[in-house]
Amino acid sequence: MVFRWLVRLTAFAIALAALAAFGVYYLASRSLPEYDKTLTVSGITADVEIIRDNSGVPHIQAAADRDVFFGLGYAHAQDRLWQMTLMRRTAQGRLSELFGTRTVETDKLLRRFDLYTLARASVSHQDARTLDALESYAAGVNARIDEINRDSLGRGAPEFFLFDPTLSPWVPADSLAIIKLMALQLSGHLSEEVLRARTSLALDDERRLSDILPDVPGAGTAALPDYASLAPGAMRYAELPDLGGDMLMPVAPRGLAGASNAWAAAPNRSANGGTLLANDPHLGFSAPAIWYLAQLNLTSGSVIGGTIPGVPAVMIGRSETLGWGLTSSYLDDQDLFLEQLNPDNPEEYRTPTGWKQFETRKSIINIKDAAPVTVTLRWTDNGPVLPATQFDIGTITPSGHVMSLGWTALSARDTSMSAAIALMDAKSVDEAVAVSSAYMAPSQNLTLIDKDKIAMQTVGQMPRRDANHQSQGRMPAPGWIAENRWQGMLPYASNPSFIAPRGGIVGNTNNKTVDRPFPLHVSFEWGDTQRIERWKTLMQGREVHTRESFIEAQLDTVSFAARSLLPLVGKDLWFTGEAAPEGTPERRRSQALSMLANWNGEMSEHLPEPLIYSAWMRALQDRLIRDDIGPLADKYRHVEPLFIERVFRNINGASAWCDIKQSSAVEGCTDIARLALDDALIWIGETYGTTLESLRWGDAHQATHDHQVLGEVPVLKYFTNIRQSTSGGDFTLLRGKTSGKPEAPFLNVHGAGYRGVYDFADPDSSVFVISTGQSGHFLSRHYDDLGQLWRRGEYIPMSLDNDLARAASVGITRLTLE
Repeated sequence: MVFRWLVRLTAFAIALAALAAFGVYYLASRSLPEYDKTLTVSGITADVEIIRDNSGVPHIQAAADRDVFFGLGYAHAQDRLWQMTLMRRTAQGRLSELFGTRTVETDKLLRRFDLYTLARASVSHQDARTLDALESYAAGVNARIDEINRDSLGRGAPEFFLFDPTLSPWVPADSLAIIKLMALQLSGHLSEEVLRARTSLALDDERRLSDILPDVPGAGTAALPDYASLAPGAMRYAELPDLGGDMLMPVAPRGLAGASNAWAAAPNRSANGGTLLANDPHLGFSAPAIWYLAQLNLTSGSVIGGTIPGVPAVMIGRSETLGWGLTSSYLDDQDLFLEQLNPDNPEEYRTPTGWKQFETRKSIINIKDAAPVTVTLRWTDNGPVLPATQFDIGTITPSGHVMSLGWTALSARDTSMSAAIALMDAKSVDEAVAVSSAYMAPSQNLTLIDKDKIAMQTVGQMPRRDANHQSQGRMPAPGWIAENRWQGMLPYASNPSFIAPRGGIVGNTNNKTVDRPFPLHVSFEWGDTQRIERWKTLMQGREVHTRESFIEAQLDTVSFAARSLLPLVGKDLWFTGEAAPEGTPERRRSQALSMLANWNGEMSEHLPEPLIYSAWMRALQDRLIRDDIGPLADKYRHVEPLFIERVFRNINGASAWCDIKQSSAVEGCTDIARLALDDALIWIGETYGTTLESLRWGDAHQATHDHQVLGEVPVLKYFTNIRQSTSGGDFTLLRGKTSGKPEAPFLNVHGAGYRGVYDFADPDSSVFVISTGQSGHFLSRHYDDLGQLWRRGEYIPMSLDNDLARAASVGITRLTLE
């Protein structure tokens, strides 16, 4: 009898679980967009047709441009509504309304940046065509929201079943706020200033600062003052809570801000006599990817490429006559300023002319399941005051001071959106360069081709700094000293420009592009010193290029850093080991060295050598710096090849890093290299096993396209997170930037979410791909279908021929006038 009841209860529980699973599936599937339909809407002037090709890419046609933008807004909202609203909430500083106390610090930070207020103010500064595009796009988004509410379409996305489904209408300011949010994600100079200041305080010998934070080789930089002289009383080794790592925090950890590759060939360097362009912008991975492919049939001509959901423009792509790509320029567009508080009135700060009242405003943050929090926003002449709890600012701020931020994106007259719209209409390289003068932030290198000419133009505003700036913008400087303050912006003509170069090739891997003295220097911090060397080899290795050779370069996995560092670090280890019994550390070290000696530096997912090399260099850098800078070593999560090279070449006495200060013996660099290799092999054995030949780099270097919210929910995470074994690494053209986190240091977390190669000898043979799929709905076949192509280095056609899209369409949505 008991057994019979147990069977019944078990059967009932299984049935109940099945019913619950069916209910969840039914509710979630209701929000799957239907692509093949006719819908009557208001807000258009004539019919709109959205043809979804076999990859889910919308090709949008209408008689008027405003209706095309309406169609793009509708398509974005069909496929990425949750992503769009999450980015809007992030920019507004309203995440805690959904996520509770977890995101309060993020909301506080975004409120202090005041991005959404600035975006609203910038709306009126757009030109008439851009305003029309913004308003029409918003109307398209709202048409989809109205349809969801009217027809009970599962709240529009599965995520809205877990969180408040209330959606306010989309407005033009929302699109501008997303551009500013992207600027925040692409900016890294603020973090570099803080780290440079902290390291300066930690080092006993200030000469060693140029080792661990080396300048890119080139003309020398004038010596900087020690940070302690700029900020007397600043703390040393003080630690604050690490608020990074949350996927809802839009500020990228150090080393994971903007990056990218782009290169172009002129007709005389092309086998087919047409210009060529390859571009793969790098951002943090997520599911879905930030990019969304689309074609817009505008009256000025068709454009196709990568859009950002929430923004009515093709940000990277091509038209019939122009191709354009973006890379992070690393222009120094951020400065931190020490602001001295009036000891008699802390509501005032010091200026070159005396004490001045802060501009203040109260802001209330509503928090789910908790009481609201009120924050006081404070602004100085230099910019907003940032909290001590973010960016480790509190560790370098003396008592009686606060820190403010100057940043080009903090403008209420930002016309970057107008520049993006105008770029889609441009017919030539020269016209594209001219209209991009309206672009303000984030600064980018714009690589361009038309049918005859190639160019690379840095766009975005360059702050005008005084030649006598105390830190040259490399570390926080007293904001009350006039020479440290910005004096407006430099003219657009000051931006680096490379138009129709004689060599017929332009390109950028975030490398140093110009060598100009401060204050026209562009930047002291650059994103790459290694990939550029491999790129030069591939570009100059053949007289003419093809679409296939550009694809080959885009997918290249050879690490210049590995090829240059291994002979240097291991020069006294390769063949000097003695015979040792099987299973001993000495035997494993000898085996590892033998494998690395025969390795060509290819970071293939199938090989063991990339993992051995990466673990060795990581352990080596940690051994070199930890005894000198203590816990601050945790902030140096990624290997810096220039630092290791300086140490092992003993440039300006840099081999001093090899001696362990806490020991009485004097260690040499060979000793540290040997110890670091043993450290690496122990870690590998504990994590992946002791059989070196069976190791796979791809097991450690998995691309982590994780859903920002559902990716942390038990069970659901197995459906929403996309993990893929990948080749490449930190310093390969097929860039797969590693996380650097102790628990999984080599996960691939930052890379090319979009790849495109455009061939103007045969424009419709151009190709592109994104790293996940078009849909943000995990039940859609378009959620991850492009991800497998992306992983294998494959692409889909990038054609402007609408008949081809129609022939293999998965659905045609017709929006008709109400």
